[in-house]
Amino acid sequence: MSKTKPPYPAAFREQIVELARAGKSTSALSREFGPSQQSIANWVAQAARDEGKPVPGKEGLSSAEREELVRLRRENRQIKLQTIESVS
Repeated sequence: MSKTKPPYPAAFREQIVELARAGKSTSALSREFGPSQQSIANWVAQAARDEGKPVPGKEGLSSAEREELVRLRRENRQIKLQTIESVS
């Protein structure tokens, strides 16, 4: 049995991010809505990256960049497999 929870819906995460940006603390949001303080902080940081304004110390890939990286890695893996099959 898995101990992980299913991801929160995108609309819910967006509302929490907006509340955090409006000044509500992550601890208050956590108590009121359920996600951990760390999850809320991660959502706020990811939203900032997606808008091109990363939070200092929380730099990383935007969601679009992350999706592209996953797609490119998948394509690369497929090309390698095709190359191995054609050599065999």
